[in-house]
Amino acid sequence: MANIYIVSTPIGNLKDITYRAIEVLKSSQLIICEDTRVSRKLLDHYDIKTQLTSLNEFNEDEKSYEILSEIKTLENVSLISDAGTPLLSDPGYKFIKRAVKNGHKVISIPGASAILAALTASTMPTNTFTFLGFLPKSPAKQQKIFDRYKSENHTVIIFESPHRIIKTLSTLKDSYGDIVVTTTRELTKKFEEVNILPITRHLELMETKKPKGEFTVVFNPTIKEN
Repeated sequence: MANIYIVSTPIGNLKDITYRAIEVLKSSQLIICEDTRVSRKLLDHYDIKTQLTSLNEFNEDEKSYEILSEIKTLENVSLISDAGTPLLSDPGYKFIKRAVKNGHKVISIPGASAILAALTASTMPTNTFTFLGFLPKSPAKQQKIFDRYKSENHTVIIFESPHRIIKTLSTLKDSYGDIVVTTTRELTKKFEEVNILPITRHLELMETKKPKGEFTVVFNPTIKEN
């Protein structure tokens, strides 16, 4: 049965990959990825010629069974996402769960993660935190989620799109008041941004400069000042 490696890849800067990750990708007979076009750019940079196959949120149910039937005679298989650590708001969970049930050994190769990069730069407490991924679009459903953490000294991390970030920050303000929130985008890239500001200040800046790129947002309901 093939060893299946869960390999973390860079979230921006192509140098943010481990030597071990490169070795594993080169030694694999198959690399499972979200988008072959995106992954090929990274693999070409490191002269990795391994065959690719796509596994994404739209085909994971059906494709998982197909891949598992094909890799029985292989030695090493790697699973990567477009960027960062696979399975974290990315496809792969169903595939890995089925792989373990089928008797495959699963090995995680740690590396880059937008979640941890944002948390450690946020100035928020790091001893206890929750990652919620992308929130529901409905402000009412967001409000219910935020209510769970209202009176807790607990750091929360979410992902948000540029089209919804203003609405989500506004809902946060309605829930907790004008707390300090850290927003990050383009982490590890040339135009990396880490802004640690009260929510009203974030909203003012976003009114003058249209938000771009995916955001990682870190907040703690009990922190009112930076």
